[in-house]
Amino acid sequence: MHPRGMKSFVIGDIHGAHKALLQCLERSGFDYATDQLICLGDVCDGWPETRQAIDELMKIKNLTYLLGNHDFWTLEWMREGDADEIWLTQGGDATVNSYKDNIPLQHIEFLERAHHYFLLGEKLFVHADIDTRLPLEKQSLQILLWGRSLSRTALDLHAKSIEGNLTGFEEVYIGHTPVSPPPVHACEVWLMDTGAGWSGVLSMMNIETKELFMSDPVPQLYPGVVGRKKK
Repeated sequence: MHPRGMKSFVIGDIHGAHKALLQCLERSGFDYATDQLICLGDVCDGWPETRQAIDELMKIKNLTYLLGNHDFWTLEWMREGDADEIWLTQGGDATVNSYKDNIPLQHIEFLERAHHYFLLGEKLFVHADIDTRLPLEKQSLQILLWGRSLSRTALDLHAKSIEGNLTGFEEVYIGHTPVSPPPVHACEVWLMDTGAGWSGVLSMMNIETKELFMSDPVPQLYPGVVGRKKK
């Protein structure tokens, strides 16, 4: 049970858009000391303020942070110093520039502590995907961080107006697979990535009430900055 007055929120992929993160936190009336924020991963890569976005998240007392595939790449670079060429072209260059050769140890530890999945009662939170044939503890990192099978199945059923339960969980919240705003509720799955890493918005939702809070279109928040290019 939540402490009295505590609200729980979930937020989609931030991708270096610190200004969009601030807008969502402000518009939701989020309380950094008492409310809970479950972040679905990929705070890194894309827009110019990965460092500032992580600093902001670290101010939140009740934060649950999930590891995203872009966070995985960023952590490899932070630890090893090797910048993968594919990663750089997928927004990693903006992350490198945001640190200017000064990576705080706290930021490495922040990503190292990230969850691979999170359960809140019968609600599951994961960055990308799960294999519905396997228990959570048997899921591979490749599926959890990069997979798209659950999102594709949910979106396909949603397009055909078919309801059902795909996972056995009451609700499942995922990022990774961008949808046009607002977030899409397909079967029991909530797709929360509304394209903040591209030309969309950042979305944050009250888990209990389903009240939604969205940023302005992210390119408007960073005029003159060229965002990631879709492949």
